[in-house]
Amino acid sequence: MRIGNFDVTTLITSRFGLDGGSMFGVIPKSIWDKNAAVDSDNRISLVTRSLLIRGDGRIILVDTGSGDKWDGKMKNILAIDPTETNITDTLAQHAVLPDEVTDVICTHLHFDHSGGNTRIEGDQTIPTFPNATYHLQRDNWEWASSPTEKDRGSYRSENWEAITENGMFNLLEAKEPIFDNIKLHLTHGHTPGQMHPILTEGEKTLFFAGDLFPTRLHFRLPCIMAFDNEPLKTLMEKKEVLRRASDEGWIIILAHDPDCEAVKVYAQGDRFQIEKVFNLD
Repeated sequence: MRIGNFDVTTLITSRFGLDGGSMFGVIPKSIWDKNAAVDSDNRISLVTRSLLIRGDGRIILVDTGSGDKWDGKMKNILAIDPTETNITDTLAQHAVLPDEVTDVICTHLHFDHSGGNTRIEGDQTIPTFPNATYHLQRDNWEWASSPTEKDRGSYRSENWEAITENGMFNLLEAKEPIFDNIKLHLTHGHTPGQMHPILTEGEKTLFFAGDLFPTRLHFRLPCIMAFDNEPLKTLMEKKEVLRRASDEGWIIILAHDPDCEAVKVYAQGDRFQIEKVFNLD
């Protein structure tokens, strides 16, 4: 999709599975399993979806997926498909080399959004994109560096230590802009300092949902992941974004839905329904 000076494409960088109860929080399985099938371990199928943004002399990635630095045990726990975990192979399908990437926008540092930030070469972990600046909210970097017992398992320091050591992070304060044509919206219920890039041209707006709405099923307001640190804050943030998206006709890009890349929503009383499904290509 062309928007402003940018060509925007979505990339599926991995396929994996998480426990359905964790993904849907207080919503009973008898409700959510009508729309999300589970495997024998109660996991639902998910993807990691990144954005590739090209224009203005830049090649920008939004999130890098789960990466490929997994041992056999974790691959089994997370049902990671080993044939589709390498972001460099995915980029090669779009004629992009790792050293051509100029910027990586990290929505946050959970492993399924930052795993492709680094890779293993020999006995070292190195930045996957050696010429890129990695943009991240300082709040999230500080939280990831000292997480709580609740969310420690979501952060893996191997995904950012090499970037820190090489001075490649641009740690942002609040909503300070990265680029003239890409705005940022911040949310804090899932994890502190999650940022959502917004691209706008005229009446067309793209909003990258990250983990605010991981799938289309999360447009239901009470459907909030058990992974969220402050679920009531997430609830307020969902209402705010969905109201704006409905009023202004935003296209919401979903980071984890295996069957639905992007949607528009409309308000129906105090609920929000899908108006139209999009493929950016």
